[in-house]
Amino acid sequence: QVQLVETGGGLVQAGGSLRLSCAASGRTFSSYAMGWFRQAPGKEREFVAGISWNGASTYYADSVKGRFTILRDTAKNTVYLQMNSLKPEDTAVYYCAASRTVKVVPTTTPDYWGQGTQVTVSS
Repeated sequence: QVQLVETGGGLVQAGGSLRLSCAASGRTFSSYAMGWFRQAPGKEREFVAGISWNGASTYYADSVKGRFTILRDTAKNTVYLQMNSLKPEDTAVYYCAASRTVKVVPTTTPDYWGQGTQVTVSS
């Protein structure tokens, strides 16, 4: 069992930055691939970024490529999403996810989800 707790959401102006954190419980964090997904009002949940279980590979949605960075710190059982140059269309609830697969990509169905954290970008 893995429990995920996201923090770091909030209100920011367009062009600003935020860093989301996801703290994972359990001693097997290093064996899980991790990812971030988001869901905007009236839309389906979508993939944002993923990182392989060993941190060697990262994956991004085209809409965030070059602006967002996913990182993991195994010693702290934490995965981060650094978001720069934020746009109003990035407004959504952001969810952290863990998967027993090697990597998290858009087609992955994660095994565990966090409760979500709201990110609002004003224009």
